Amino acid sequence: MKWLELLTVAGATLVAAVTVVVLYSLGVRLTAIAGDRQVGAPAWVKYLSYACFGLCGLAVLFGLYLIIPYFSG
Repeated sequence: MKWLELLTVAGATLVAAVTVVVLYSLGVRLTAIAGDRQVGAPAWVKYLSYACFGLCGLAVLFGLYLIIPYFSG
């Protein structure tokens, strides 16, 4: 059995999962900061949260592209 390939796939899976979770949670946090009226956050915070959600969606779509054989074959 090729253990190095197994560890490579496991590591890539862990990195991808952490990336998606961090981007989504950062997007939620920035959306909450942008919506708080008492803090008076700058306008770019809302757009940064949208960018985090967009990158999270792109990461999910790329994962689906890799998994579904119709798209990658």
